[in-house]
Amino acid sequence: MNLDTIGENIRAFRKQNGLTQEELAGRLGVTYQAVSKWEHGTTAPDISLLPELAAVFGTSIDALLGYAAEKKTSAWYEERYKGAEYYWGVKPSFMCLEVLRILPPDRPLRVLDVGCGEGKDAVFFAKNGYKVSAFDITQSGIDKAKRLAERHGVGIDFFRADILDYRLENEFDVIFCSGVLHYVPEDLRGDILDNWKRHTAAGGVNALNVFVEKPFIPKPPDHEPGLRQSWRSGELLGHFHDWRFERCEEVIFDCNSSGVPHKHCMDTLIAVKESEA
Repeated sequence: MNLDTIGENIRAFRKQNGLTQEELAGRLGVTYQAVSKWEHGTTAPDISLLPELAAVFGTSIDALLGYAAEKKTSAWYEERYKGAEYYWGVKPSFMCLEVLRILPPDRPLRVLDVGCGEGKDAVFFAKNGYKVSAFDITQSGIDKAKRLAERHGVGIDFFRADILDYRLENEFDVIFCSGVLHYVPEDLRGDILDNWKRHTAAGGVNALNVFVEKPFIPKPPDHEPGLRQSWRSGELLGHFHDWRFERCEEVIFDCNSSGVPHKHCMDTLIAVKESEA
C-alpha cells in the first residue's frame, strides 16, 4: 500500500465530498488527527476501515487505493478523443523543436513517443525525417493519430500499450514523453525510467515533462482523485543525474482547461546520454 497515494486520494475524495477532516473522522469513529496522518502519508487507515471509507466517498476500495487509475485514465481520455476535433490540437510541443535542434535527423534516427495521444508530436517527428514508433493507452487516440499521419503522408508505427506495464526491448535514439508521467505511481518510476535509459542509444536524447505538486497551487478543477500521482520538484531530474542536461526547468503557468482559470507547475527535462569513457 503506497501511503502517499492513498493519502492523496483520501484528501481529494474528502474535499470532493465537501467534508472537513473532523466530519470525516466523526463518520468513521476516529480522531481528526488520524485522518490528518492518513492524508500526509504518515500512516494508513486500518484495513477494516477501507469499506466504510469507500462507502462514505461513494467510490470503490480499488479507486481509494489507486488501483483503478489505469482504467480510469483510459476511460477518461477514450471519451475525449472520440470527438471530431483534436483534444490537444495539432501543434507540436516545444520539446519537439528542442529535440530537432539537439539531435537533427542527419541519419535515420529512431523516436519513441510515449503516450502519444492523438499523434501531433509523433507526426511532427515523422514529417521531419525521424523513424517514429508511438503508443498510447487509448484506442480512440491511436485511431485519430493514424488518420492524422495519413493526412500528412507519413508512416508511423502506432500501437496500443500502457506505460505502467510496457517495457522497451529495442533501442531508440529519442524517447519522448509529454503529459504522461504524472500518471505513474512512485513505486514504478525508477523501473520505467531506468528501462528507458538502458534502451537509449549513446548520444541519444530523452525529452520528458511532468506536473509537480506545489502546496500553494490548488488542485486543478478537472483533477480526478486517484488519476494523477504526486511528483516532487526535481524528482524527475534526479533519475537522470548521470546524463548531460540540455534543458532543465520548472515553470508555473496559467491554464484554462475545463473553462475555469487555474495554474499548473511542470518540470521539463531534455537530457543526453553521453558515451561512457
